[in-house]
This record gives sequence, C-alpha cells and structure tokens, in this order.
Amino acid sequence: MPIEVPFDDQEASTDVDLKTQLVRFVITGAGSGILDFGLTLLLQYVFGAPEWAAKAVGFVCGTTMAYLINRRWTFRAEPSAARFFAVAVLYLVTFAVQVGIYTGLSRLWDEQIHWSLLAFVIAQGTATVINFVVQRAVIFKIR
Repeated sequence: MPIEVPFDDQEASTDVDLKTQLVRFVITGAGSGILDFGLTLLLQYVFGAPEWAAKAVGFVCGTTMAYLINRRWTFRAEPSAARFFAVAVLYLVTFAVQVGIYTGLSRLWDEQIHWSLLAFVIAQGTATVINFVVQRAVIFKIR
C-alpha cells in the first residue's frame, strides 16, 4: 500500500468539482514549490551544486510530495499502478521542462537569488499548468 497523506478520513472519490480541485492543487503546489525552491537554493548557494543538479533534487522532492497529496486530497483518487505510471511519465516531461527553463534562464542572467527566484517562478509556473491540465483531464480519469 502506498504512503498516504491523511488530510481527512473521507473515502477516495473522483467526484470533486473543478474549483475545489484547483484550490487544492494550488495549495499543494505552493507547499511543494516551497520545498523545491528551498532545496534548490540550499544546494546551489550553500553547498555550491550546479544549478541543474540543485534544481533536479528540489524538483524530485517537491514533486514526490505533490503527487502524494494530490492523489489523496486534490483528486481523491484510489491507488492505481496505471495512474502511478502515467504520473511518472508526466513528471519526467515536466522535469525536463522545469530543469531546462531554470538552467537556461540561470545561465542567461547573473547568479543572484532574485534572478534565481524569477527563473524558478517561470519554470514552476509552466510545469504547474502542464501538470494540472494533464492530471485533471487524463491521469485522474484512469481507473
């Protein structure tokens, strides 16, 4: 049985309206984004990791947290091997998008925290839109 995040004790159900899903997705994304960005900055500025490696570690940790919360709370979906595989493929795509955008902008701009924040926001925003649309329209419709 996969790890569960116990936000509430209601049974899983895909009968969650769009507004509720969107609000929950944004809340989850904000928390996951804080974890992602915090780890990225820590690794890049404190430990001297290259921007691509720092962003990769931040992304993996933030995305793992987001999946666990979104599956259970946002989309109220039962565990599914097919869904997990589909999410893994989606996250590989958004991983490439996020790390590519962050790295490209980081190399374009001076290495200062405010530029890193802007690069992160652009990369995260792009991936967030892709993730929500694909998860709502495809992944959490899989049984």
